[in-house]
Amino acid sequence: MAGNLASVIDGARVDAFVGRQAELAAFDSALAGSAACRVLLVHGPGGIGKTTLLQQFRIRASRTDRAVLVLDGRDVDCSQDGFQCAFDIATERARTSAGGCADLQGPVLLVDGYDRLAALDDWLRGEFLPSLPADSVVVLVGRALPPPSWRTDPGWRALSVTCRIEPFGAMDSIELLSRFVVPAELQPRLAALGHGHPLTLALLADSATTAGIPDHLADAPDLVAALVAQIVGEAPDEDHALGVAVCAVAWLTTEDLLRAAVGDRAGEVWRWLESRPFVNRGIDGLYPHDLVRDVLAADLRRRSPDRYRRVFNVIHRAVIAGLRGSDPSGQEMWAHQKLYLHRNSPLSAAFWVLRQHGSAAVVRGRTADHPDIIDLVRGFDGEANARVAAGWLDAQPEGLSVVRSRAGVLGFGLQVLYPTDPALVDADPVVGRIIDMVRDQSPLRPGEQVSIGRFLGGREQHQRDPYAVLCGCVGSTLLWMGRPLALSFVVTVDPEFWGPCFDYLGLTTRLQTSFGGRAFTIYGIDWRRIPVDLWLEVMAEREVSGEQGPVAIDRQRPAPLTRAGFDEAVRTALRDLCRPDRLRGNALTRSLIVPELTQNGAAELRSVLTAGISGLAAAPRTAALGRVLDRTFVHAAPTQEAAAEVLDLPFSTYRRHLVKAVDELTDALWSVEIGETRLPGPTQPPRSGPQSSTSEQPLGSVWPGD
Repeated sequence: MAGNLASVIDGARVDAFVGRQAELAAFDSALAGSAACRVLLVHGPGGIGKTTLLQQFRIRASRTDRAVLVLDGRDVDCSQDGFQCAFDIATERARTSAGGCADLQGPVLLVDGYDRLAALDDWLRGEFLPSLPADSVVVLVGRALPPPSWRTDPGWRALSVTCRIEPFGAMDSIELLSRFVVPAELQPRLAALGHGHPLTLALLADSATTAGIPDHLADAPDLVAALVAQIVGEAPDEDHALGVAVCAVAWLTTEDLLRAAVGDRAGEVWRWLESRPFVNRGIDGLYPHDLVRDVLAADLRRRSPDRYRRVFNVIHRAVIAGLRGSDPSGQEMWAHQKLYLHRNSPLSAAFWVLRQHGSAAVVRGRTADHPDIIDLVRGFDGEANARVAAGWLDAQPEGLSVVRSRAGVLGFGLQVLYPTDPALVDADPVVGRIIDMVRDQSPLRPGEQVSIGRFLGGREQHQRDPYAVLCGCVGSTLLWMGRPLALSFVVTVDPEFWGPCFDYLGLTTRLQTSFGGRAFTIYGIDWRRIPVDLWLEVMAEREVSGEQGPVAIDRQRPAPLTRAGFDEAVRTALRDLCRPDRLRGNALTRSLIVPELTQNGAAELRSVLTAGISGLAAAPRTAALGRVLDRTFVHAAPTQEAAAEVLDLPFSTYRRHLVKAVDELTDALWSVEIGETRLPGPTQPPRSGPQSSTSEQPLGSVWPGD
């Protein structure tokens, strides 16, 4: 006689089952008694296939002469009596199914939803489970990692094995989709969207037959809502929800980053996130599974766009503060965080490296890396360019950023700085053409520097290699924010690939040239017209909007003043310090010494000048000069003779001090104009971040007398 319908359903489940070979093997060994293991502690996030695996365990166990007892934590009263009662009912049901026969071997106890029975864990481990027959097999399935006592107690450690259920690999994902009869041509796209998550793959397979394939999970709101409910559930309150959002958007979530979002509750939210089954714990922070990240981000953008922008802004500000912090050892990590915010941009090639190979850290190059770099340049760009690269590496090795493995360099970027030894420029016609263009179109002023991303490449795909993109982006971020620069340029042999990236970053095409049989396209940005702080604001907007193109003209500064023009503008501004109507038209109101372009430029300029004068007066070396400026321009006497009298100086000495004081103030302001120093005060953001160790003046020093 044919079996019942349950046996037909189980047969279909076996036919549709994919993967999990290691877990099945562990269970089979426990059933056969061929290994010491008697308890499997299975855990993983919602929708990852735990219950489906438990069904396979039940089916396999039912083929043996054992009582198979299946309990669901949702249906069991969480008390010792409640569990014992449920166990007894399941035992009686198993005996009835077996025709009332006594069991030949110990029972197989399968408990789903073990998280709901967490309060009973000590009793189950200490009393109930030890009372079962010695050949019993127990499987406890839940989302959370079982308590540490299972692993620290020598007895249970010998008898149990912890199984974390991971997402499917590519082959198992494709196989599962084929079991759902998804056409072969659609399977790779669905597998990529599903990130190996069985429930998502199943929902996508169903969607493919009814509503079509979405380009992104965000395009399937019903699917996203179902996944959020199944995988994540509800957060306890607004701060915890904000913590989940931060975890979804940031590359790595640290407690410090959470503090920027939720304040004093950061520790509590951190501990809660750390305990979530969909959150992984890395060396440097927390990060969710890829699918969970996509689902949360899509749900957040749909349900709360304001919170989505707020989270991006919180992370953006924290990243900028980290990049400008005093700890250089953490700056590469912050640069990775910054790049990750651009994962939906043309820079996404580097994002995929971060996502799939989180250990692919960009680090400073070493001398031992140079042969690899030269060989890569020679292989892709020819011998002439390899010789040039060798020259720059020898002269400016600190400009090299790499991703390396045991096999050698995987990707690299080499930044060079000008002014430098003229012989280096003469030996490199590409850099020479850039410098000629700068002289013709936007000459450097005394003290200004230019950076040039001269070489970029990866072992596999040259300048399209994801490791090359990663090195180029991280290396440029650190340099552009870490050193005062007037202009920056990037050289590429692949404008088809890099053009959209630079368009997104606000760089514009400046020049095309050739050397050594290779054609080069050069992109650039003028930091004197687009200060780093403005550029960072634009990038923060584009992280969310995806906008591309040059920075709007009305947000840019005018063409930079020459040193002679700057000096004259300072002298004029001092004379007009108490005349706002005249000060408003001074060229300095749109220079870099005024932090922001505003309608009230005269007041901003007056504030900067008076702060500079106060700074000179407060420093011992220049105190006398500061007092001269104060009595002449700020708290001005009616005449210069009267000012000399108030200062108790002979008029000739006063005049000599005044000339020197104006020069001292002008030099201090010029150092701000070219980015060597920055203005004091919390309301006046710096133009650039921490300077390199080669800078003679400390970052915090603003006025020469300090």
